[in-house]
Amino acid sequence: MIYDIRLTIATDYAASAATGRHVVCVMPRDLGPGQRLIAGLLSVDPATTLRHDRTDFFGNPVVEFAVDTPHQGIAVQVQARVVRAAMPVASHDAVPLDSLRGVLAGWRDMGPDSPLHFTAATARVPRDAAMTAFARSLLRPGMTALDATLVIGHALHGTMRFDATATTVDTPAPEAFAKRHGVCQDFSHIMIACLRGIGVPAAYVSGYLRTQPPPGKRRLEGADAMHAWVRAWCGPQAGWVDFDPTNDRTCDASHITVAHGRDYDDVPPIRGILRGAGGQRSRQAVDVIPVGDHA
Repeated sequence: MIYDIRLTIATDYAASAATGRHVVCVMPRDLGPGQRLIAGLLSVDPATTLRHDRTDFFGNPVVEFAVDTPHQGIAVQVQARVVRAAMPVASHDAVPLDSLRGVLAGWRDMGPDSPLHFTAATARVPRDAAMTAFARSLLRPGMTALDATLVIGHALHGTMRFDATATTVDTPAPEAFAKRHGVCQDFSHIMIACLRGIGVPAAYVSGYLRTQPPPGKRRLEGADAMHAWVRAWCGPQAGWVDFDPTNDRTCDASHITVAHGRDYDDVPPIRGILRGAGGQRSRQAVDVIPVGDHA
């Protein structure tokens, strides 16, 4: 599937800011056969006085920029064309869960995709007895790392309630799990905590999700979404498998990866600092449009 992706992230300030420094991570990645970035353009309004395009340790495309003139807000826009294909899951190559600890103990690769970066607790994905106990209650003898990933993802989807008003970007994962509600970020952090708690390396993925309008309705401009899901390492041969606990499915050609990290703090869409006063209001619009289906 070929997609045209359009994103706008805009923030309006209550009072003019004298200067601002920002980091954005919103451009789709070029990941080989499963996802190819054909072209991409990121623009900023107002004009930047400093800009640096780079990749971070995990290979995610990042743009740092500064605006050193008085401004009432900023707008970041992305236009990209991506080829996305669903990749088969090599279920027969997954390592038995009982053997995974030994495999990891002998692992020596410390490159960006090494599973060893994704085993320890982080600020947003702490070790939590309740989430680990939940994960362990689902395990059965003979399960592989992939089996465990799928059963935990399915169970979380059945247990958690999606509620866009229940949490904020700073809600701790244990709190969202205790209340059994949240958004995609919460679903993903909870699943990662569950997997790491039983010894499965797991990463946080940010990206875009193509959404479908209700039957008989037109696609609304800007109605798609930035999304989050999980990638779990299932062994040297099976590698990384992406699962979307919010939608209860392994990721397919509807999911376009932007970045992955240990948790949200590694890959927020935008962050920064300002010199100014007063509040601010942000808005976001996303379109994931199959080529040939432009409105």
